[in-house]
Amino acid sequence: MLKKFVILFVIGFIFFGINYFHLDQYLTFEYIKENQGLFTRYYSEHSTLSIVIYFFIYIMMTALSIPGASVLTLLGGALFGFSKGLLIISFASTIGATLAFLISRTLLRDFVQKKYGQRLKAINEGIEREGAFYLFTLRLIPIFPFFIINLAMGLTKIKTITYFFVSQIGMLAGTAVYVNAGVQLSEIESLSGILGPKLIGSFVLLGIFPIIAKKIISMIKINKVYKGWVKPKSYDYNMIVIGAGSAGLVTSYISATVKAKVLLIEKEAMGGDCLNTGCVPSKALIKSAKVAHTISESEKFGIKANQVEINFSKVMDRIQEVIRKIEPHDSVERYTNLGVDCISGVAEIISPFEVKVNGKIYTTKNITIATGASPFIPPIKGIKDIDILTSNNLWSLANLPKKFLVLGGGPIGLEIAQSFSRFGSEVTLVEMGERILPREDKDVSDIVTKKLVGEGLNILLKHKAVEFIKTDSGQELICETENGLVNIQFDQVLVAVGRKANIKGFGAEKLNLDMRPNGTIDANDFLQTKYPNIYVCGDITGPYQLTHTASHQAWYCAVNALFGTFKKFKVDYSVIPWCTYTDPEVATVGKNETECLSQGLEFEVTKYGIDDLDRAIVLSI
Repeated sequence: MLKKFVILFVIGFIFFGINYFHLDQYLTFEYIKENQGLFTRYYSEHSTLSIVIYFFIYIMMTALSIPGASVLTLLGGALFGFSKGLLIISFASTIGATLAFLISRTLLRDFVQKKYGQRLKAINEGIEREGAFYLFTLRLIPIFPFFIINLAMGLTKIKTITYFFVSQIGMLAGTAVYVNAGVQLSEIESLSGILGPKLIGSFVLLGIFPIIAKKIISMIKINKVYKGWVKPKSYDYNMIVIGAGSAGLVTSYISATVKAKVLLIEKEAMGGDCLNTGCVPSKALIKSAKVAHTISESEKFGIKANQVEINFSKVMDRIQEVIRKIEPHDSVERYTNLGVDCISGVAEIISPFEVKVNGKIYTTKNITIATGASPFIPPIKGIKDIDILTSNNLWSLANLPKKFLVLGGGPIGLEIAQSFSRFGSEVTLVEMGERILPREDKDVSDIVTKKLVGEGLNILLKHKAVEFIKTDSGQELICETENGLVNIQFDQVLVAVGRKANIKGFGAEKLNLDMRPNGTIDANDFLQTKYPNIYVCGDITGPYQLTHTASHQAWYCAVNALFGTFKKFKVDYSVIPWCTYTDPEVATVGKNETECLSQGLEFEVTKYGIDDLDRAIVLSI
């Protein structure tokens, strides 16, 4: 504790001195250029002392992240020349950076995490993936300002000795460019010297060095990742897309629109989850349930209706009819007419440039993996002995269950639970967490909970499902609660506790693609996997399992793959909207309060109750 106090005192004293005596005015390009002659004379008379003073000042500035290191580097080049200046400055900058690293590790962990949390996330992930090489690329191509790298690396597990030597090597080339620019600036004797080829060349080098360094690093990475794979001499396709859900369809559509040669492979039904088991059937179900509920409440609108009679089989028939009407939008015929080659079969990626389907191998410049996700089945004891329902097979249900159990308080579980309750099922919803809709703000969850309970749903929070059993009287779920075990009887159970990415069955294992802890395929901001020509979009990579987000990502996959040589675009998630179609509906765009709190972001909350809004009053909301 004493050591921290002493360090803080020294740092505070230095900063006080800088501010009180306005020492920062001496670290500007204008001041240094005006006094260049004075510095030069002093150096010629006191060479060793000048070097020691300069060395100390440079270390202190870098260690304390004081702005002005670039100007000081130019001065070093002007005073000491290229060779001596490079030697002095490279060691001073590395020592200073290492001291900043150690200060961060000792003192600033909480402060830096709070202030630069979002930027640190990328750095920490890079260190975990590539270790010292990642630090080297940051030094060679300063994606982040050097002072942030110094502070951030102190919070990682990288060793100090490794940090020192990697920083020394990584910063050497960039330091050389700045020192050389300082040498050229020192030789200007008149305005005409500004137009001299050496000075212009130095500043051109300052501008293009990051680009050159980035290209070199990129080439090193590409050669490393493709080592052992042989590129075909020619390609059958510009793009092969695996999966014909929302992500795959839009990727194919955009690629074909710009006249690329595209192959789309789907092993099941065109349209994917959205058309066949997700968005379309669920919204058709919700509409029927809402009509039934509106009729049941008709008297408050001045209309007396007969008792509502639910014909469940006709409700399910209508859902299939809706799917059939929309199918042509996602059909093989439509996409063939758009210029996409469509094949039904199981795709297998056998190399970064080859995909095998139905026994034939196709070569391609780019691959987009859009295999989606499937309902996650938790390893609950006895679950294999129960005929469970999921969002995949729910739509084949013939009869309305009397006692309907729903596991999971997320959007899928809530939408289906409310619909079945409105059809007349006795619905019990079991959620392991403290509230439903955990991604939404708490007050939003509370409003939806109150509405659902008011409609007759039995919502059980903090109930952990531990075992399914069969008894003489039917089927039961045993749940663990704070007050002990409880048994819940049911006729049918819907498991809606989440979805897992479909990462098996198409050869991803052979490529050894990087995976995230949540089971999705890792990708960079351009949606590239470890192989730059293999892209991922949709539920296979996340971060949002939403149809429109998959379509949003598809644009980036197609454009980056086909035109990335000239320009690549980072995928933007800043204003992603999503909606849970309960009644009332819950809509969100971008970050909400819950997400801001989890990320340590500052935010402001404004609330407006719609109880005095004209439209809400008219609709009796």
